[in-house]
This record gives sequence, structure tokens and C-alpha cells, in this order.
Amino acid sequence: MSSIKKFQVTFDCAEPERVARFWCEVLGYVAPPPPEGFPTWDAYNRSLPAEERGAWFACSDPSGVGPRLYFQRVPEGKVAKNRVHLDVRAGTGLVGDERLATLEAERDRLVALGAVCVQVLLADEENESCIVMQDIEGNEFCLD
Repeated sequence: MSSIKKFQVTFDCAEPERVARFWCEVLGYVAPPPPEGFPTWDAYNRSLPAEERGAWFACSDPSGVGPRLYFQRVPEGKVAKNRVHLDVRAGTGLVGDERLATLEAERDRLVALGAVCVQVLLADEENESCIVMQDIEGNEFCLD
């Protein structure tokens, strides 16, 4: 039996394209071109029945290494902490003050895009610093 190497991460959200474009900025991902026969995503969405317009959006790593991210509209809002979250590896290989400064700079960039800083966890005897964040719809993620 072969093992699965590719996977997709799916987000439930209210505004799929808006959240997807936020994550494109966070991760350097790209949105796909509109479906064949449509010059833009807006044109594609206008061709759909009203209830299907803007129901989903996706983005992917342009290098093909990272997982595809899929965003689907759901009627209910977020009411509890995520059971799964992304760790955005902004400080890989860095330690101490250099790591914290790098994470804080990335935090500031993402806050300017609409993210919220929830908590800065400073290094201790066991763990390096990380920053708990929320995306533009309140989904938790960590800058690690």
C-alpha cells in the first residue's frame, strides 16, 4: 500500500475569496486563473446561480511543494477555538532575540493585512518564542 503525500487544507469561512487572498499574502501562495471561458473570477461568479456565487475559492503554492488551500462558505460563524491550525514557520532556524524580532516583524506585516495578534509566547527553558494570531475571520494560527 502506498502512502499519501499530497493533501489539501480546507477552511470553513464566510467570505472564501477574501480569506483565500489573505492567506495568499501570508504564505506567498497564488490564486488560480479563472475557469476557462471567463476573463475574471467576478465574471465566472456572475454566471452562477445567486446561492452559488462566491461559495468557494482556492489557492496554491506556486512551487507545488505546499498543500493547496481550499476555502468554502458555510452559514454559521466561528464559535470555538480551531481544532487544527496552521503554524507559519517564519522563524525556522532562528533562536533568542533574533527569532523574536523576526516573528514580531512578520506579526506586524500580517496585522497590516487584517490579522490579529492574540498572544506573544516568549522563549522559556523548553520552547522558543512563537506568536498566536487570528486571520481576518478569526481562525487561529501561529507564527513559529
